[in-house]
Amino acid sequence: MRGMRDYPTIEETIGRTPLVRLQRLAADAAERGTVVLAKLEGTNPAGSVKDRPALSMIATAEAEGRIRPGDTVIEATSGNTGIALAMVAAVRGYAMVLVMPADLSVERARTMTAYGARLVLTDPAGGMELARTTADAMEAAGEGVQLDQFANPANPAAHMAATAEEIWSQTGGRVTHFVSSMGTTGTLTGTGRRLRELSDAVRIVGVQPEEGSRIPGIRAWEPEFLPRIFDPTVPHEVRNVNQDDATRTTRALAREEGILAGMSAGGAAHVALGLAATERDATIVFIVPDRGDRYLSTDLFATD
Repeated sequence: MRGMRDYPTIEETIGRTPLVRLQRLAADAAERGTVVLAKLEGTNPAGSVKDRPALSMIATAEAEGRIRPGDTVIEATSGNTGIALAMVAAVRGYAMVLVMPADLSVERARTMTAYGARLVLTDPAGGMELARTTADAMEAAGEGVQLDQFANPANPAAHMAATAEEIWSQTGGRVTHFVSSMGTTGTLTGTGRRLRELSDAVRIVGVQPEEGSRIPGIRAWEPEFLPRIFDPTVPHEVRNVNQDDATRTTRALAREEGILAGMSAGGAAHVALGLAATERDATIVFIVPDRGDRYLSTDLFATD
């Protein structure tokens, strides 16, 4: 007979996400022995790669005695981290307050409130910078405890402990390139750092938007707002992607590979496919941070 603890909790289903091979978009690369693999983080229970650091940050804050059930937790977020934190907060008994620009997608806002979070919306013109300073002010006023994904070492630590190890295991140690879009930079920093420890041969590539391009989930930060968790020694290079290329590649992932994802995945895929166009016998892994159903109310998948 199975006991109660033989069944997982929702938290215990975080991670162990699939790694799938691109077929049609990477057909030419396959002729040169190169494989392009997508790490599908949208299969996490709250729907994104941010489930990993959300659980890590809350569990670490509990272990350090900074928070306990019943407390209020505050976080500035552009969306996915907020959803993930709202899910973990619901499980562990915290009041969750999420501060973000008011132009987030309808799906994201409704998902956060479905988990019980309260939203504080800031002027979109101020971007994430305004959301972050607002969260700082709320914490200073005693309205709650801020986890601060941009400076919290528990963010990249989650990817060192799990994401990188999964990629290494799933590729049998054959991964040659790791590509990740750069938002809070936790995924790139943590996964890249650990992969470089596992092999000197792995090349780490960050992705950020070209000047003037707006790609949800990817940022090129002003120096004063650069996340403190970012380690510039981790990526071997950082490549820029423009909004049109990211959009086209996101649509192509859905229509030619059956991968419905957000635009940050399209940006990373565009860079990964660019690498694949010149590499032989390479194993290129890129992160698909979330699912595309979070963007159906936007024009991301609009048809001509």
